[in-house]
Amino acid sequence: MTTAVLTDRERTAVQAYLRLLHTVRAGFDPAAGPGGPPRPPVVPPSVLAEAEQALREAGLTGNEEAFFRLLRDWCPPRP
Repeated sequence: MTTAVLTDRERTAVQAYLRLLHTVRAGFDPAAGPGGPPRPPVVPPSVLAEAEQALREAGLTGNEEAFFRLLRDWCPPRP
């Protein structure tokens, strides 16, 4: 397995994306909240802003292909 060596800014972008992903997943988790009808997930604006800023600073805004390649190399999907 290949290990990607990321710059500090790339690593920050990947980590911010993963925090955003976990926040959204938690919003969809029915076990996480009280009973009742499902609610749409709420993503705190600060979490989204952090991810957007990190992508900009890493030079990855608008280049999703390169970003997801970095993400896949650094944090490969589970089998």
